[in-house]
Amino acid sequence: MTDHKIGTREEWLAARLDLLKAEKELTRRNDELAQWRQRLPWVRIDKEYRFETDEGTASLADIFRGRSQLLVYHFMFGPEYTGGCPACSAIADGFNGFAVHLEHHDVAMVAISRAPITALQAYKRRMGWTFTWASSLDSDFNYDFNTSFTEEQQRSGNVDYNYRKGDIDSGLDAGSGASPGEFAAMTGTDVPTYTREAPGMSAFALSDGVVYHTYSTYARGLDVLWGMYQWLDRAPNGRNETGPWFRRRDEYTRDSR
Repeated sequence: MTDHKIGTREEWLAARLDLLKAEKELTRRNDELAQWRQRLPWVRIDKEYRFETDEGTASLADIFRGRSQLLVYHFMFGPEYTGGCPACSAIADGFNGFAVHLEHHDVAMVAISRAPITALQAYKRRMGWTFTWASSLDSDFNYDFNTSFTEEQQRSGNVDYNYRKGDIDSGLDAGSGASPGEFAAMTGTDVPTYTREAPGMSAFALSDGVVYHTYSTYARGLDVLWGMYQWLDRAPNGRNETGPWFRRRDEYTRDSR
């Protein structure tokens, strides 16, 4: 850090004001994009999806929990995993705090994974989470929303992720500093098994008893959900990633840096 340019307060202020102009432009552009998202056409969902929750079996409409909007985080936790994906876990560490605010603004939030509900419940207890988490183990939900893939799709390279077909591996380490192999080991699996799941976020609306799909994003589109990265982007060294560095929050040692 001592090799960084050193300046006077006046030089810093001049540079900061230039940056502020760019930040304001980005803020305005983000507002425009948010409105663009909201103008996307809604797609009616007629397929019946069933989920296992803490309260029992539920439909997609049920997990709105009386609200008209639903935000789903597609959490990478496959049936063969021994624990949730570390990257998804880092994102989910922020869910407890803001889920209650969403719920009081007519928005339900739920994480959905293909692992059995008992595995999800055990991991929630381990991590101290209270947000809603549902299992789609016996449902096509994850496959239909392009966050789970079959072995056949994987072998053939016919994987549709982030609105393009190809190899899923390259999309999973973006922004994380870790390769799929390293994360696979942290979930007790091999790379093929680990990469049959993928992260994403989807939004739905419920109107007159009908569920509509309104939005989905994947890969780097999830960056804004990573609270720790929003902070790191404002730290002196930024993300400063040359390899895997973060762990599940109960796996750090006292002297880890």
